[in-house]
Amino acid sequence: MSMPLRQSVRLGAYLMKQKVLRREKFPILVELEPLYACNLKCAGCGKIQQTHDWLKQRMPVEQAVAAIEEAGAPMVSIAGGEPLMHKDIDEIVRQLLDRNKIVFLCTNAVLMPEHLHKFKPHKNFAWMVHIDGLRERHDASVCKDGVFDQAVEAIRMAQDAGFRVMTNTTFFDTDSPQDVIDVLDYLNDDLKIDLMQISPGFAYEKAPDQEHWLGPEETRELFKKAFAEGRRKRWRLNHSPLYLDFLEGKIDFACTAWAIPLYSLKGWQRPCYLMDDGYVATYQELIDDTDWDSYGRGKDPRCANCMAHCGYEPTAVVATMGSLKETIRAAVGA
Repeated sequence: MSMPLRQSVRLGAYLMKQKVLRREKFPILVELEPLYACNLKCAGCGKIQQTHDWLKQRMPVEQAVAAIEEAGAPMVSIAGGEPLMHKDIDEIVRQLLDRNKIVFLCTNAVLMPEHLHKFKPHKNFAWMVHIDGLRERHDASVCKDGVFDQAVEAIRMAQDAGFRVMTNTTFFDTDSPQDVIDVLDYLNDDLKIDLMQISPGFAYEKAPDQEHWLGPEETRELFKKAFAEGRRKRWRLNHSPLYLDFLEGKIDFACTAWAIPLYSLKGWQRPCYLMDDGYVATYQELIDDTDWDSYGRGKDPRCANCMAHCGYEPTAVVATMGSLKETIRAAVGA
């Protein structure tokens, strides 16, 4: 199963508009980081390595909304840090929904129970909970015991309140195909998550753990085996079939990081969420002043092991929308 019909139709109309306007580079989704602070110290994340001054800062509501308006993307993924530590996060979400944006609020779910009442179910809103495996694996990933159980409880609480809940799971070289199967089966069948996202771990340069990232061949072997016997068709995965083909090694794509840019307290990060080559004040500057041809596997050595969705999912989405065959395939979840 792939993206929901409403999201696909919205994306299709947006992409058609970009084609009519003859725009070669445009945002599909903006990663918004209104803070760096977090209540956990996960092994695969380096955000909390920011200086104390940056960790104390919170992006004003007006600045966050203005950046999304400037970029013009139909979708926004709000991350951090932990967004629920931002006192105005509910207002940021409300204002983006008022502007007809599709909003995903990323969280480790620890703080969800005490903040859930600030939000209301909405057709364009979903919680995006990070679940990096079953209990033992997830707690090891976030470096704290008990977090998996807290996340599961929060997910069920949100579902009971009528919210759409999605998950985002990163896999590392310590994960086997059976680990992938087990966690996706649990999320799909037991927790009945609305939609699930997956991504191979990439060597995020500031992350504490620098040893357990997946290379391209390891990624392809992992997902080829996990997806065997038609499993991926029954999981509610929030990905285009072409991106899943990419993970399996059935097709290759170029990186289009400009389509999922990151806006944080420091500005628009060049070139992507996972690499930091400086910041600019506007999205247009990011597009115009970045040498995009110098990034991607086979170009920049730092990109050699990257198959992350922030660089390659938009390539797959554009390819899908540009092909009647792939559009039908995506619609039926093939």
